[in-house]
Amino acid sequence: MDKRHSASLTAAAVAIVALTAGCGGSPAAQGRTDAQPAADSSQAGGYGSGYGGKGSGSGAAGTAPDATAGMLAVRQTADLGPVVTDSKGFTLYRFDKDTAKPPASHCDGDCAKAWPPVPAGDASAAAGVRTGDLGQVVRADGSRQLTLAGWPVYRYAKDTSPGDAKGQGVGGTWNALAPDGGKAGKTGAGKDNGAGKDNKDDKGGQDGKDGAAGLSVSDNPKLGRILVDGQGRTLYRFAKDNPWPMKFGCTGACLDTWKPAKPAEKAKVKDVPEKLVSTVTRPDGTQQLAIDCWPVYWFTGDSAPGDVNGQGKQGLWFAVDDKGHKVTAAPAT
Repeated sequence: MDKRHSASLTAAAVAIVALTAGCGGSPAAQGRTDAQPAADSSQAGGYGSGYGGKGSGSGAAGTAPDATAGMLAVRQTADLGPVVTDSKGFTLYRFDKDTAKPPASHCDGDCAKAWPPVPAGDASAAAGVRTGDLGQVVRADGSRQLTLAGWPVYRYAKDTSPGDAKGQGVGGTWNALAPDGGKAGKTGAGKDNGAGKDNKDDKGGQDGKDGAAGLSVSDNPKLGRILVDGQGRTLYRFAKDNPWPMKFGCTGACLDTWKPAKPAEKAKVKDVPEKLVSTVTRPDGTQQLAIDCWPVYWFTGDSAPGDVNGQGKQGLWFAVDDKGHKVTAAPAT
């Protein structure tokens, strides 16, 4: 092979890598589920709140991330009904991206800092929890995690006191555990099938209704051609996020108002260049749609398709046009 041919092949390979990377080489932008965003210093306290380091005994009730559950208990709550807790009264959770049949945990890295896996250890069942439902799963790092009815069990780092359930519904994929291993607050009609899904749509989830995973262009009379999700909701990006290195500025209470958009299904993307569409992984392990590598959100203050009430909010939130750019124009009055 002559040098010119070799050089042309090398150049072509570089071009392919550049096109594939798309987001400055970010693996998260390529939709890899193992991608971990860069640490966000604004979130570090949130991950550790209520939990000390290994063996430190600091934090709420001296509960460290590696603490075993002890004797599980069932607590009755007004909103969710019966919820499983550890022996200190801390709420226990399950993750929709895990599976129960077979048991498998998919929360690692930064996700496991926000959601400490509960070690199998000396867990035992109190009244209301079947002893036969307790088990364990071997995690990627070789440690053994407690399971309930096959579902890997976690705590939430932002639960700082016994009885807290701040993790309920986070990202539409985290739920307090019911005594049978299902999602707390669900009826029999929403019973899990063990594969990480319910038999019906979870209306309390990240987006809920069918079609939320779509992506298309809308001719908005106020802002022009902007991107919307499968329900016609305007998609926004946040100036405090950063695409590379990946940083999420909208966390905690921000997510009560600005909801991360679900990753788009390829078959449901219309009139949007494929190169602009990607998926990023949030610190809690959930995945979010990104446009031109920027995470995008929908605004709870938009009550109908075509609403752009979030445009320009706090000088930080902007709709996205069909070329992936933020829209800086103010809504027409």
